[in-house]
Amino acid sequence: MSAFFFLFMKSIDVCLSPDLLHLYDVKGKMVVVVDILRATSCMTTAIAEGVEEIVPVATLEECQALGRQGYVTAAERDGKKADGFDLGNSPFSYRNGAYRGQKIAVTTTNGTYALTKSKEAEVLVAGSFLNIGAICGLIKEANLDTIILCAGWKGKVNLEDSLFAGAVCARMSNHLAPACDAPLMAKAMYEKEKGDMMSFLKESSHVKRLHGLNIHEDIAFCLEQDVYTDVPIYRNERLIKA
Repeated sequence: MSAFFFLFMKSIDVCLSPDLLHLYDVKGKMVVVVDILRATSCMTTAIAEGVEEIVPVATLEECQALGRQGYVTAAERDGKKADGFDLGNSPFSYRNGAYRGQKIAVTTTNGTYALTKSKEAEVLVAGSFLNIGAICGLIKEANLDTIILCAGWKGKVNLEDSLFAGAVCARMSNHLAPACDAPLMAKAMYEKEKGDMMSFLKESSHVKRLHGLNIHEDIAFCLEQDVYTDVPIYRNERLIKA
């Protein structure tokens, strides 16, 4: 690829935490929000398994209010299902079409916060390893400068979301130019660790947190690639099938 062509490529950037999003301008861009463990993995699974729509909200109170309007409520705080809600934050809740045709209101510690901070994007989607191929296909189709927004953990960086960002950067390296050093860093980490991501993540803070809550199967499932071909896209305050 010539240097001349490289100069005219669209760019890809990585925001490692929603608390850093003020450094980025999302207007006119595509934003891929990722919370591998487990919010956007749940959203991907739910949409692929037939959920009609998902309304992501920042607070428990907003989620409860939607529940009173007939929505199924899913709420997680600190890795645990919040009391008084229908579901927690496991993708297995949606398998086998368990909530096909239904509407879900969801709030999580990190993922829904990241989504609600990104509403001004031209195209806003929820990404995961489960639908990474479809995400990359949609990035090519949109032909926009793209930001991978990692949900992280309470404003801090985490490994699993950064790995996903690196995987997208690797897959898109012939189509998008890195906007700064963050995509280069994420891609280098993914290329080094892609052969055994589970072993790489075993010392990560959130994997340890989930293991401490006896949540094991979710982790392995959320690291599987290209299980689904559907993408949850944000339109009119809700996520639907793209």
